[in-house]
Amino acid sequence: MEYMAKNIPLWQITTWDKNFNNVDKEWQPKTIKYKYLLSDELDSLRVDDGDIRILYTGKDVGYTTEELAGDNISEGEVVSIPWGGIPTVKYHKGKFVTGDNRIATSNDTSKLTNKYLYYYLQGNIGEIASYYRGASLKHPCMKDVLKMTISYPSVQEQEKICSQFDMLEWLIEARKQELQLLDDLIKARFVEMFGSIHESTKYPYIAVKDLTDVISGGTPSRDRSEYWYNGTIPWVKTTELQNNVIKNVDEHITESGLAGSSAKMVPIGTVLVAMYGQGKTRGMTAYLGIEASTNQACACILPSEKIDSMFMWKYFELSYDKLRSLAQGAGQPNLNGNMIKNFQVLVPPIELQKEFVSFVEQVDKSKVAVQKALDETQTLFDSLMQEYFG
Repeated sequence: MEYMAKNIPLWQITTWDKNFNNVDKEWQPKTIKYKYLLSDELDSLRVDDGDIRILYTGKDVGYTTEELAGDNISEGEVVSIPWGGIPTVKYHKGKFVTGDNRIATSNDTSKLTNKYLYYYLQGNIGEIASYYRGASLKHPCMKDVLKMTISYPSVQEQEKICSQFDMLEWLIEARKQELQLLDDLIKARFVEMFGSIHESTKYPYIAVKDLTDVISGGTPSRDRSEYWYNGTIPWVKTTELQNNVIKNVDEHITESGLAGSSAKMVPIGTVLVAMYGQGKTRGMTAYLGIEASTNQACACILPSEKIDSMFMWKYFELSYDKLRSLAQGAGQPNLNGNMIKNFQVLVPPIELQKEFVSFVEQVDKSKVAVQKALDETQTLFDSLMQEYFG
């Protein structure tokens, strides 16, 4: 590919929303001001049928109306990164309201399009992330961001490249929406069969401790190689709960590691609940499809004749938000064993439990196919990102 321009620093070809500290004045001869709102203010404007984009600082996507937003509306073709938190890149053309984002636009779209700038920044998100610093809430060093260099071809070639990414982004979003619709179908079927998930009047709610036993795992000492070297016992971490049904793990412990720690074996059919972890991990659940041991962050709900284990797992999965709301702690809220033991589970007749599980298994087959297509599309997207911007 022949480039019109190579290794041009961003400060030479972009205009931002503010004059940044420790940045030479000649790097920012002008700025474009926007109206910023706090997160709570943005949430108060949000509606389901809005047509004005809300540029949150996180990954959330929302909309408002011109009537609600009023004087807070800005307009333009912009690319943004958040001023604080986890770095993401957004593109928007048209009217919008924004949180505390740092917002850029190309100085000359006849040479560098804003859409190409967006994909360039997205393709270099790892480098951008390295410029976010701070003990708690991280902020970007904008001088380093402005020093980043971009190479770009003709506008015609840029548009051709961007059209590929646009199509892949559309496919990725469509697959995600398809997965969400399948999840919604499971929830709708549950309500149809049993009533409200947490306020049903059809069947009784019973505490987990009155249905089965709950235990926790443990982690063998990392300082003792004999606990880990050539281990054959699967050892489950909370990060593996995202696999839904756990059949394979990437770490194993030895018999001596099991005996020399609080780790313990749990049987097939155990429902695992993450009591703590980063991000969305806390409250995640999985069905154990192998006999294994777990770390101490997993609550292990053992199989019982009183309730179908797969139904128990699906009930906890549907209760993710409620379960997370129970977590306590000033810094990083956590769940504990007693919270799991006292959690109330809807218990319909066993034949209805199995009927629901059978329905879910059929839907899950569709989800597997959609997820496979999503993964393949994401892999292609990432490969093209590496080809053009890596």
